[in-house]
Amino acid sequence: MYSKLVTAFIFLFFMSNVQAQQKNLIRAFQPANVVYKIPYGNNPKAGHYVQANDAKIYYEVYGKGQPIVLMHGGLFGSTVEFSDFINHFKKNYQVIAISTRGHGKSELGTEPLTLEQRATDAMAVINAVTKDSVVVLGFSDGGYSAYKLGAMYPERVKKMIVMGAGEVRPGLREFKFTAKQALEMDKPFWDQQLKLMPEPNRIEDLFTQVANCYNNVTVSKDLLSAIKCPVLVMAGDRDGGNPVERVVSAARFIPKSQIAIIPNAGHGCFLENFDATWACIVPFLK
Repeated sequence: MYSKLVTAFIFLFFMSNVQAQQKNLIRAFQPANVVYKIPYGNNPKAGHYVQANDAKIYYEVYGKGQPIVLMHGGLFGSTVEFSDFINHFKKNYQVIAISTRGHGKSELGTEPLTLEQRATDAMAVINAVTKDSVVVLGFSDGGYSAYKLGAMYPERVKKMIVMGAGEVRPGLREFKFTAKQALEMDKPFWDQQLKLMPEPNRIEDLFTQVANCYNNVTVSKDLLSAIKCPVLVMAGDRDGGNPVERVVSAARFIPKSQIAIIPNAGHGCFLENFDATWACIVPFLK
């Protein structure tokens, strides 16, 4: 009897600690009044791993129906930033939320980061979950990865929504952000992320690799014109890093593009004005 009580106490203590950690999961620059009830990106009830070449990639699955793949932003990005999207989509879709390699619980791997690599990672996750074609929603880094995914696997991508990802080429914008700068900007977020990461000692390596990727990548006509599915290209009208002009320019190269600009919003337009963003997405998916 005594041993059963001790076991029960340990279990309850462990679960209370897990629940406490889950309740505290936050996105980057999260306002104090925002509370997420489900720990998206660290939810053992929905989490899975798949081996994608040199790295284990973490993903979560919610709901049933047409598969929709969510690809979050880079560096400050995390699955939890998509909480509102997951809450809405999981009512009618099978949501597949991927943690990009080096982010959250996914490994960084041994090969240099590239858009092709991210697309291959995403396809490994998709193949592990479904044989169907999918809808893809990507933001920022996840948006560029979505472009590549659509170009590489046109038969598997039914529709695509891309936010905050305009035309880019070497020299157009210098990427030199460091891990030290990031930690100074939002320490609570990074304290949390470092606990999730399987290799937290490689955070500077992650920042260096992302910078190298975007300082050398070209996303323009050759890539974008290869995307055959309908694409809703979205941006905030006050996005400093991806100005509306470059986002619209990217959209013009996509054969079946639509454009939606969210007024009075920056890079994370869906975080600043989710209702307007959602109102644009719903008719596109019908």
